Amino acid sequence: MVRGAARLAVATGLSPLVVGLTVVAFGTSAPELAVSVDAALRGAPAIAVGNVVGSNIANVLLILGLSALLAPLVAARQLIRLDVPLMLAVSVLIMLLALDGRIGRVEGGALVLMAVAYTTFVVRLARRESAAARAAAAQAPEPPVRTVWGRDLALVIVGLVLLVLGARALVSGAVSIALSLGLSELVVGLTVVAVGTSLPEIAASTLATLRGHGEMAVGNVVGSNIFNLLVVLGASAAIADGGMPVSAAARTFDLPVMTAVAFACLPIFFTGHRIARWEGGLFLGYYVAYTAYLLLEGTGHGAAPLLGRVMMGFVLPLTAITLAVVTARVWRVQRGD
Repeated sequence: MVRGAARLAVATGLSPLVVGLTVVAFGTSAPELAVSVDAALRGAPAIAVGNVVGSNIANVLLILGLSALLAPLVAARQLIRLDVPLMLAVSVLIMLLALDGRIGRVEGGALVLMAVAYTTFVVRLARRESAAARAAAAQAPEPPVRTVWGRDLALVIVGLVLLVLGARALVSGAVSIALSLGLSELVVGLTVVAVGTSLPEIAASTLATLRGHGEMAVGNVVGSNIFNLLVVLGASAAIADGGMPVSAAARTFDLPVMTAVAFACLPIFFTGHRIARWEGGLFLGYYVAYTAYLLLEGTGHGAAPLLGRVMMGFVLPLTAITLAVVTARVWRVQRGD
């Protein structure tokens, strides 16, 4: 899928970033959409909400962390100016909508319409940029790149189908095992289902990084997070009878963690427009700690409250202060330059 998408990007004049934000991001979020909609129709809203929230946390901490460990990732200027701020704004909006314990059907429909508007804007912006690039290239023409449209489209479609089928098969078996262990639906959605439906993002982003398309990897994560919140959660709320209920546990812990993770992207991208290897390792460490807390809390282990207090009272504030100091330092340097 990554190979076909990269070739189509070159052929159409779109940047790999735009392809990652749209085609790859929406395609790799298909498992989240299928699982959450199915869960909403079956009357299992905790799995639907946990899937979206857990997938967004995994996308940033697990996938970006793993990709950055493979190779430092460069963030395009468009991400910093448009897409990451939009991801932050939508994350905050979801928290506000869930304050009353429910995301209504009308609110879900409005989220889906926001996704349509966002996609339309990104594609139009990309077309304007590609037209300017073609005009500049006409002044100094390069040898044409041979593109086999049918082959590249087939690579994308077959890759997406196989990724979706593989993810759904994994989720089906893993959910049965997790529920047999006595874990709640919310914990299952936040961990097993979230990681299972995020496997396409893991595969696409790591392969894109290894193939030298780091901007596609970052765009895939940011675009997938936006798509999950607007389309997956929005569609699930719109079709569920009476809207999508959001549990108190999700409102008080998991949604704030998801929003904090989204906010962590902005200063890291801002400091040099890149994610370094040590920052990727930090992301992975946080994901391990978050997952450990969920599993301990879900099984009623006595160490869960202590780990939760350490994360909320020490680790997260220390990280926020560090990121703020680094951001301020880089801002002063850039202002001086």
